[in-house]
Amino acid sequence: MRCEELIGIFPEILRDIVIEMNVDISHIREIRVRADRPVLVMDGKREYISKQVLQGIQVSQILAYLGNYSLYAYEDEIRRGFLSLPGGHRVGLAGRTVLEAGRIKTMTEISSLNLRFAHEVKGCADGLEDYLWEKGRLCSTLIVSAPGGGKTTLLRDCIRQISDGWGMHRGLTVGVVDERSEIAGSFHGVPGNDVGIRTDVLDECPKAQGMMMLIRSMAPKVVAVDEIGGREDLEAILAAVHCGCVMLATVHGNSMEELLKKPVLREIVEAEIFERYIILKTEEENKRLLEVLDDRGGVLCSRC
Repeated sequence: MRCEELIGIFPEILRDIVIEMNVDISHIREIRVRADRPVLVMDGKREYISKQVLQGIQVSQILAYLGNYSLYAYEDEIRRGFLSLPGGHRVGLAGRTVLEAGRIKTMTEISSLNLRFAHEVKGCADGLEDYLWEKGRLCSTLIVSAPGGGKTTLLRDCIRQISDGWGMHRGLTVGVVDERSEIAGSFHGVPGNDVGIRTDVLDECPKAQGMMMLIRSMAPKVVAVDEIGGREDLEAILAAVHCGCVMLATVHGNSMEELLKKPVLREIVEAEIFERYIILKTEEENKRLLEVLDDRGGVLCSRC
């Protein structure tokens, strides 16, 4: 993240707090703002706690600033608990929900903000092409990691390289269903992250509906989604595979054994939808371990 981009996102009151903490701006991953609580800044390795406590009115002022003082234009996003920002960044929201006919209509009295900053790591998927292709064909692949383990970052780089052309393999058309705007980081419909020249993005759309919409309208060779888990996801993935598409997806988990303990995910594994599994783990001293498994659980690659 460029320093000038960060300064443009922050209101002055928050900018001053971060500067006072002496945090390396380029490594910030999250800033948590809560009414009547200190501001917390996470850079991936440690947590910083501000001396200053923000009041509820100041939290509202920060939110208004981030929404360009036109929060009514973000009603749909607020209803789902977040705001999208330029550059692929986003703000998670918590407060009082307003219900209508049993469904969330909007959110008011917002007292907590979670500013999450997009970090593209171009090249983090380098070297994986030898394991994700078999006999000249891309394999459907599921990326598995705990929350914050890097699965979306790796998925994004796989999408980019598959779309642009990866190693000796020519580029393929990729359709991305970006339900939470975290893969492409779209703002006003335009991706803020580099997802490749042959990639089409369906932003803020439920995965199960979006997969079939993209297949019908854009005819992708590859369909990519983030954080699968529900039965609707399973049915949509099966439909996409039966249409001849290669699947790229991520899921929360720490191992294949853990996936098999969850009913829907066990069905996905047993249906042999995915031919490759990439397992991301955080070892001691924050070392990252990456393993590539085949559909039988055999280890094809293991590296830090």
